[in-house]
Amino acid sequence: MLNQFHDILPGSSIAVVNDEAVAAYGFIRARLEDIIERAISALSRHGATPLVFNAAPHERDGVAALGAAPVLPAAGSARAIDGNILENDRLRVTLDEDGHIASLIDLVRGREVLPPGMCGNVLQLHPDVPNKWPAWDIDAFYRNRRTDLGAPGRVTVLSEGPHEAAIEVEYSFGSSRAVQVLRLAAGSGVLEMETEVDWDEKDRLLKVAFPVDVHATYSTSEVQFGHLQRPAHSNTSWDAARFEFVAHRFIHVGEGDYGAALVNAGTYGHDVLPLERRGGGRAVVARLSLVRGPTFPDPRSDKGVHRFRYGIVPGATISDAVREGYRFNLPPRAASGQAGVVPLVSLSNPAVVVEAVKAADDRSGDVVVRCYESLGGRSATTVSAPFPIAGAWTTDLLERPTEQLEIQGANEIGLCLRPFQVVTLRLSRK
Repeated sequence: MLNQFHDILPGSSIAVVNDEAVAAYGFIRARLEDIIERAISALSRHGATPLVFNAAPHERDGVAALGAAPVLPAAGSARAIDGNILENDRLRVTLDEDGHIASLIDLVRGREVLPPGMCGNVLQLHPDVPNKWPAWDIDAFYRNRRTDLGAPGRVTVLSEGPHEAAIEVEYSFGSSRAVQVLRLAAGSGVLEMETEVDWDEKDRLLKVAFPVDVHATYSTSEVQFGHLQRPAHSNTSWDAARFEFVAHRFIHVGEGDYGAALVNAGTYGHDVLPLERRGGGRAVVARLSLVRGPTFPDPRSDKGVHRFRYGIVPGATISDAVREGYRFNLPPRAASGQAGVVPLVSLSNPAVVVEAVKAADDRSGDVVVRCYESLGGRSATTVSAPFPIAGAWTTDLLERPTEQLEIQGANEIGLCLRPFQVVTLRLSRK
């Protein structure tokens, strides 16, 4: 719990605390990777068949949620064209001479995602000198000045396909450097970006911007066990005060029957602004906050190499945003094994998401499952296990039974969840 302290989480501690936290997280990461690798080795049973382990709570490319299966070839193909275009059967991405996304076409819906005359995936630098508390505050007037990074040092095609197409773009600014890799996989509806920043700036804020051609009056942000909506305008003082906000794995903007999601793997600061659209109407720009350079209380704060992964999902619904957010944060792991791994628990309704599966703390052999309703509506689902169930209960957070549930057949339970309801189940095996 030490590293959950409110100055360690945002990196606003003194230098020695930040150094100790980085070392502690490195140790924890190594321990966790060892546990994961040993678990995969045990589950795969040392065979020679190539397997994909899917830790996400949704099916992925033919692999069941929370299970493993043999590798399947990707549907379709991806290709790089003329050194500045990435394309598969779902998306077509065109870069301009500055390395920005000049066009992002949703081929399935036949729609340009970007507003006329605007570019996406633009790295933007702002001066960042709050009136007080430089490591803690971001003041709204930082928006008054902005520099868009352009004129790349080089643009390189890393992969021409057919399984993946990728282009790398490099920028230099101040005393720093940024390298971006844009990736489009065969059959994927997500344009992924990997950005590595070697940061040596003071009192500056780096953001990345994605304008979206939708008339959105609000944005939807993921929080733990659900999501919430915030105005995409500043009509009132309350709206204006929320010029920077937090989100976990995704934010979503949309109009009527069309939207787009911005998913990320560990970048939590966001803002969404309205735009005057060329040709009339309104659009929005969604941005991620990547890195800052405060000089107090740690004068070395944020200096060094940072790596970010984020992606844009054209045509996304909220359900798509939830699924892609999990997929982005829980990438598949490859291994060799004898056969696939059957999930320890399966749910029939994708609106209900499994967040955790574990052995009961009392060492009884019972299986504990935590799930929640993710879309903000009432959702019925069937919980299935690959073993005969002797008893089933809802529990509190200490895994103490609160209500006995009816078992359907030998290994199924029916649930109906309220919007964003969190349920913890305890399953006793025969």
